[in-house]
Amino acid sequence: MSSDHTQSVERPVRSAGRPVGSAEPLVGSAEAPFLELLARGASADAYEQPVLIARAEGRPAERIAALEEAKAVALRVRSELEGRRRREAELSALFETAHDLAGLRDLDAVLRAIVQRARSLLGTDVAYLSLNDPARGDTYMRVTEGSVAARFQQLRLGMGEGLGGLVAQTARPYVTDDYFKDDRFQHTLTIDSGVRDEGLVAILGVPLTLGDHVIGVLFAADRRARVFEREQIALLGSFAALAAAAIDTANLLTETRSALTELERANEIIQDRSGVIERASDVHDRLAELVLRGGGVHDVAAAVSEVLDGTVEFAETAPAEALEASRAEGHAVRHGDDWIAAVAAGGELLGALVLRGHPGLDPVDQRTLERAAMVTSLLLLARRSAAEAEQRVRGELLDDLLDARDRDPRLLRERAARLDADLDATHVVLAARLDGPAADADQEAAARRRLWSAASHLAATRHGLAAARDGGTVLLLPLAAGDTATELARRTAAHLGTAVHEAVTVGASAPVRDLAVRPDAVAACYEEGRRCLDALRLLGRSGDGAAAEDFGFLGLLLAGDRDIAGFVDRTIGQVVDYDDRRGTDLLRTLDAYFACGMSPARTKDELHVHVNTVAQRLERVGRLLGEDWQSPARALEIQLALRLHRLSAPTRP
Repeated sequence: MSSDHTQSVERPVRSAGRPVGSAEPLVGSAEAPFLELLARGASADAYEQPVLIARAEGRPAERIAALEEAKAVALRVRSELEGRRRREAELSALFETAHDLAGLRDLDAVLRAIVQRARSLLGTDVAYLSLNDPARGDTYMRVTEGSVAARFQQLRLGMGEGLGGLVAQTARPYVTDDYFKDDRFQHTLTIDSGVRDEGLVAILGVPLTLGDHVIGVLFAADRRARVFEREQIALLGSFAALAAAAIDTANLLTETRSALTELERANEIIQDRSGVIERASDVHDRLAELVLRGGGVHDVAAAVSEVLDGTVEFAETAPAEALEASRAEGHAVRHGDDWIAAVAAGGELLGALVLRGHPGLDPVDQRTLERAAMVTSLLLLARRSAAEAEQRVRGELLDDLLDARDRDPRLLRERAARLDADLDATHVVLAARLDGPAADADQEAAARRRLWSAASHLAATRHGLAAARDGGTVLLLPLAAGDTATELARRTAAHLGTAVHEAVTVGASAPVRDLAVRPDAVAACYEEGRRCLDALRLLGRSGDGAAAEDFGFLGLLLAGDRDIAGFVDRTIGQVVDYDDRRGTDLLRTLDAYFACGMSPARTKDELHVHVNTVAQRLERVGRLLGEDWQSPARALEIQLALRLHRLSAPTRP
């Protein structure tokens, strides 16, 4: 480790906003009012009050600075808490709606709950749901929430008219931030009058589909211009899927009741059908319980296996033709002796539930398999949301370390501990970048997202951190005992390349410790890793991994930003430190030794010392630099470092 590094470790850590040795614990007392505001959920404006009061009272500048810093941290914590509460509310609403669906008794009540929850979570003025009427060939309002105009609530729309008609025709979500200025859909006097009475401006509509048929549209609307985010569109799509499932389930129950009426004529058939329905009810109860207690997809498969008296498995891949047919139709399809139910959400295929060796499947059991697939999709979406949230938190911590914004070691350690990372351990900073050619900007962006996702997964499993930066990805990974930065870089390049199916080049820094007290070291190591990455690419070693120590002085020639001080420190830094601490002349002896053709006899004449003194000094150099310091490659690097050290030293008068 260099002397600069040693000094940075020994430098006293200053608490934000106060000098070392200050009698008043400024930071600790500054945090108190903001902690109280956080505890009682105060508005963002309230966080200005402690600073304003301190200024009004004429408090010292350092006190006010400490309050300003504490306020910024508290506002970030408040924002994070609000984001987590929002995500928890969304997942809770989806789970509650799934529970309502599993215990469906009143279709209208379920649809009202869906519309109410959609309006609440999206924060819109109005939410409403329309259903198609095949008998009259139009569509009508079924449920509204927040509406105040009677004409709007009683609207009946011809097929293909208005934004809802566009959604129904294309079976895709559509959004407009200004309804009356949007000419993508057909405007009619009836519809525009109703919308104008309601005062709506921004409208989002998503389709309610059963198989490939659109049965209605779920809307969220505001009385002011608004841009709906991608997450909000996906959330409304999830509610629409649940609404469609509720309608389908209600239809199924209606069909079941009709069948039971017919089966009353024959006792044997009644008993048979009763057993099937009991199994369906049992699996619905089990699935609802699994969702509520946080079960996984394999728990769902196990529960359905028991109810259907067969083997049900979740698979990420299945026969393509059967899987596509199941997704298009919205039903489980038979494939040989198996049944396949697609697990999909918002048009994205997530996998399939496969019932093995059960060619004869009762229709109700078929629907049970389909319901299990829907519950599985909800669980997968919930797990993905949680994983993405953790990835974002890991990336934010690494961004803070790279930018050196938060220098409080205690806070850094606490944030890392929550992510199961240890900043006091030895780490390596790795810069990773894709080297495969991209056909266009969209494909390149998609490839970068895959790289970030793979790097985030690797960091989570290795107790490290990952973030997207400079068109690539940066990772902070712990270095195991006996491992080297070079080996870690090569393994990381191979792992990421396999994950994204493209060549990934990885440059690594030298190992570094104590990141909690030296967060600025992460940025320096990242630059070192990037220089190593550039050297690999210039050498044509795309898809490989290496560390800065692998290149020696060649890294100075190949890197765009030549780190002369870093090269000198890595090569002869220990000798420089030894001379500085002990007042010895090892550097001068090395210079003379190489100038005299590595001859101890001529060196002692040059230095005017005894030959034994030269031998003792060279023996000390060997212990500091390693036994191979006189090998041709090492000797060349050492001579170059000596010359660079002389050139970089200040000129003496």
